[in-house]
Amino acid sequence: MQAPTLYIRFACWWTIFRTALEERLAYRGDFALGTLMRFLPIITQIFLWWAIYESVEASGDEGVAMLAGYSFPDMVAYYLLSMLGRAFSSMPGLASSVAKQIREGEIKKYIVQPIDMLGFMLLGRVAHKIAYYTVASLPFALVFFLCRGYFTEGWPPADVLAAFLISLILAFLLGYLLDLCIGLIGFWFLEVSSLLFVYMLLNFFLSGHMFPLDLLPEQWRTFVDFLPFKYLAYFPAAIFLGKIEHDELWWQVGVEIAWLVGLTVLARVLYNRGLRRYSGFGG
Repeated sequence: MQAPTLYIRFACWWTIFRTALEERLAYRGDFALGTLMRFLPIITQIFLWWAIYESVEASGDEGVAMLAGYSFPDMVAYYLLSMLGRAFSSMPGLASSVAKQIREGEIKKYIVQPIDMLGFMLLGRVAHKIAYYTVASLPFALVFFLCRGYFTEGWPPADVLAAFLISLILAFLLGYLLDLCIGLIGFWFLEVSSLLFVYMLLNFFLSGHMFPLDLLPEQWRTFVDFLPFKYLAYFPAAIFLGKIEHDELWWQVGVEIAWLVGLTVLARVLYNRGLRRYSGFGG
């Protein structure tokens, strides 16, 4: 009886995933345009960092200006790679959607139907990312091709490239779990918008999306290393650019996996305890 049960469950999840993917492919034009719009600030960032490095050179330092081990081409390359990492880890609307379903009673459908809410939403996000990158791959390729001169070191070794690709997948899962946990707090709070704002603010600064975390003072860098945010943007970019020592690389990947396990347990605890105190009335 085990095999038919597994087959039925797989068929159910495959149908959910396929439906979610088809729905999101309907917005393929929006994905392509949105990607190009997202890369427009690159021009501003390049001029901003150029001005910073020019001021450093003008201060009298000899040789190539460096900031925390980053040359000007390194900094631009980092910014592009961090945007790629953020594209994997960002989960727009997930936390607010979960909280809204709890608040408005839509969560009842997961209670009366044999569908796991957390798995259902994960499949929806996987479908979203696949549809997004299927359509947005050309804009990404165009931007990286035009900025190829900033990647002075070329492609990293095979094992480092493998770690980079793994880190992008883990960043997606980590971003999903962090937003999901924020949304599940909606079982205890009527609104999570304030919590979400604080989370997004911390995420923006501490993920390395705004600047490389290497620029932080040592005491702050040590503090940030204990948080999961750096794995959302900084970590993939630093791997590709060779900013992480080889003997530390896979240990850091292990730490990220440990965060994933911990957040998975936390999400399950929040969901199960939330259902115990949830009350739904009406049809």
